Amino acid sequence: MTVYKYTAATLAGEEVGLETWRGRVLLIVNTASECGFTPQYAGLEALYGKLEPDGLTILGFPCNQFGGQEPGGAMEIGAFCQKNYGVTFPMFAKVDVKGGHAHQLFQYLTQAKPGFLGTEAIKWNFTKFLIDRNGEPVARYAPQTKPEDLEEPIRKLL
Repeated sequence: MTVYKYTAATLAGEEVGLETWRGRVLLIVNTASECGFTPQYAGLEALYGKLEPDGLTILGFPCNQFGGQEPGGAMEIGAFCQKNYGVTFPMFAKVDVKGGHAHQLFQYLTQAKPGFLGTEAIKWNFTKFLIDRNGEPVARYAPQTKPEDLEEPIRKLL
């Protein structure tokens, strides 16, 4: 199994297969606009700008399941990310990342890379999954892990 079998809707509503990024290292992040970790958008964008030419793609998946911290619609989310953080990496439509209605991609990621003490559930916004060039999850990082701390593990996969 790889992430390439999944599709998701972009903020513009276009259904896109993760196959689009076959052969690239991916960092998949569940995001929110009104979270204490929201400033990580700046670090994610900096990481993307630095490593995208070498083969990194960051994929942002807004989620409103943690404290209602992503209340806006697709247009508001896109405008917020662009205006406040200059986000240029691909952003997707809002999804659930836990529970019975969790997007299939996140069901797969949480099973493939359980969190602390083996729990599959995502605990908060800005949980990060690192995917190798073959589409296989290799690591999961807690929300507290800053994007700049991921440069070395990402470079090892590039």
